[in-house]
Amino acid sequence: MSSELLPIFPLPNVVLFPNVFLPLHIFEPRYREMIADAVKGDRMIGMVLLRPGWQGDYEGRPPVYPVGCSGLITHVDTLADGRSNIVLRGVERFRIVEEDDRLSYRRARVETMPEVPSRGDDLDVIRTQRAKLDALLSPALERSLTDIGGERKIPASMADEDLVHALAQYLDLEPLEKQALLEKRSLRSRAESLVELLEMKILMAKTPGSSSVAH
Repeated sequence: MSSELLPIFPLPNVVLFPNVFLPLHIFEPRYREMIADAVKGDRMIGMVLLRPGWQGDYEGRPPVYPVGCSGLITHVDTLADGRSNIVLRGVERFRIVEEDDRLSYRRARVETMPEVPSRGDDLDVIRTQRAKLDALLSPALERSLTDIGGERKIPASMADEDLVHALAQYLDLEPLEKQALLEKRSLRSRAESLVELLEMKILMAKTPGSSSVAH
């Protein structure tokens, strides 16, 4: 991917994870153009998170976090007024090397960020974290899982990587929390961080005067 320019779609509150589906509504002219061009090509765009303070230069090219996730456009529903609804499937993480500013929308030369391979002891830790996730998910959090597969518990058949990424994507976490999870170098560290994050939120929810973003 590093030899090609990837269209990038910066948003202030969206983080995409590999092998997870993300619906988006496209209405700005520059991003309508981006989607039209992508559909004519390989149907790939990259999702990146805007850094805090983006409001002052949103119409321009405000700074973004360098680590994002590419997505394949699997569905496009173009509306009569030119807006569209699309669905992305996360493909792989990347790091921005440099940006190109020749078009109305942003493009970047990126390098892929492969996962650090899991060793035998990593797999044991990941399975332990999976069991913790199953135990941690409160009924309120479980309701969020209906968006994944309509089940009130973690599907046993779901691969560890898919589960961690689906929870990171679909649970109501802060964008910066999701970004931190995306930037973890391995599935083990991502799973451990997700468990720690949920433990903290559940503890805060039980503490008088505290609030949790999970609902």
